[in-house]
Amino acid sequence: MAKKRQHVVYSDGRWSVRRAGAARATRTFDTQEEAIEEARELARRERSEIYIHGRDGRIRERSTYSRDRSPPKG
Repeated sequence: MAKKRQHVVYSDGRWSVRRAGAARATRTFDTQEEAIEEARELARRERSEIYIHGRDGRIRERSTYSRDRSPPKG
């Protein structure tokens, strides 16, 4: 099963949360902070990843919210 990645992107003066491959945004916000909060909540619920993009479109941060398949021993 493919991971459900969430992307926080800037477009038309607003910040959006978009699922990878989706044609439309899941939700749109006035601030990047609000969009990041929503993306984190979705990623925690779905055990997926988020990619936070800057205004220039480049990824500036990535976080994973999934079960660790190989936790450290000890």
